[in-house]
Amino acid sequence: MATRNIREEGDSILLKHSRPVTDFNKRLHTLLDDMRETLLGADGVGLAAPQVGVLRRAVIVMDTNKTELTPEEQIIELINPEIVEADGEQTGKEGCLSIPGVYGIVSRPGHVRVRAQDRFGNTFEVEGEGLTARCFCHEIDHLDGHLFTERAQRILTEEELEEESET
Repeated sequence: MATRNIREEGDSILLKHSRPVTDFNKRLHTLLDDMRETLLGADGVGLAAPQVGVLRRAVIVMDTNKTELTPEEQIIELINPEIVEADGEQTGKEGCLSIPGVYGIVSRPGHVRVRAQDRFGNTFEVEGEGLTARCFCHEIDHLDGHLFTERAQRILTEEELEEESET
């Protein structure tokens, strides 16, 4: 496994649509393993393949509703993910490893069900609420070339972020 460089805003790959994964092979497994290491090293909650320079529909997210698990055990790998059900609404602060230090207020579904494939091509569904649902939506947006800043109702100022860190 290796830590990969996280692409940052301004890199055109972040604005491109990712292609479906069709080969569930060692190369894909290496990508997923590297993404896992990169995510854990960056202390994030989700990472999409375009963020490490690969235009494939692969993401990994943390199941933040399972706090009794270690961060390594919380990771869910999603290949070719699609949202099949979304309900409720949550509005809150959102950031991105590709836009360090920037946070915005974004509305997302409160609950999401995703259909995806695992690293071997087996189809499964997974549900998430709260931060996990937000993360599913955020990372799938990356696969379609969208950044959270497009969806933000507003970007938080430095003063707002400082006030928040003081409380």
